[in-house]
Formats: sequence, structure tokens, C-alpha cells
Amino acid sequence: MSTDTSTSLRISRVVQADRETVFRAWTEADQLKQWAAPEGVSVAAAAVDLTVGGRYHIHMQSPEGKDHNAVGVYREIDRPARLCYTWQWEEAEHDVGETLVTVEFNDLGGSTEIVLTHELFPTAEARGDHEQGWTSCLNRIEALFA
Repeated sequence: MSTDTSTSLRISRVVQADRETVFRAWTEADQLKQWAAPEGVSVAAAAVDLTVGGRYHIHMQSPEGKDHNAVGVYREIDRPARLCYTWQWEEAEHDVGETLVTVEFNDLGGSTEIVLTHELFPTAEARGDHEQGWTSCLNRIEALFA
């Protein structure tokens, strides 16, 4: 399910794992490498300092070898229920400025509803591009626990 406005998007997905497991998949570098890029794109490296004020870096690589680096700072960590962090692309051609990602992990008794809100986009086009990317990433994390 997805709803959005011109400057924010909200996507939810249910995965077949408890929320602590899903939270770890979202916050541990080795697990991010398995899903934190759109389908067809690999995560070449990931680094996580899971502290408020700590930074993360996700280095994605397209099949053609093109690099895409997402970086940001954790603003809120409420394990295993919620994460809030900034999001920005290092490459100038993708940069839309600093945006904000909030992820809620809702316990459904053995499965987890992920509710992702990504906001502060400067344009509807930037929001749309990120919606496609996040939808693809959520497909991958759902498959990881299928």
C-alpha cells in the first residue's frame, strides 16, 4: 500500500518475521547488503553507527558499475519500534537535498508491518523516483523473510 503527497511518501509492507529481526535487518550493515538497494542493484558496502547522531552509509552499485551512495544521520532510535534518520545522495546527479526517513515496525504477532515515511522532497518527481526505489527495496526485504 502506498499514499503520498507532492513532498512526502508513505509505504507499508508486511513481512513474515518478528519486529526485532526486521529492525536488525534495517540497522545491521551485513543485513543491509542483502536488500537495501532497488532490485537489480547491489549493495557493495554498508556502514552503520546505530546511535543518535551516528552516521550510516549505503554504497549501491548498478549492474553497469555506476555508484549510488546514500548517507545520513540517525535522529531517533526506539528499538525495535521506530527509526528516524536523514537521507541524502552523495552524487550530484541524484542529490535532492537532505530528506527525512521514518520507519515504524509494528508487531503483528509473528509478522511485522513496516511503515516507511520519506519526506521533505523538493519536487513531486524526486518523491516519485524515491517511491519506486523504496517499493523495490521493500520487495527485496519481504522476499528475504518469505
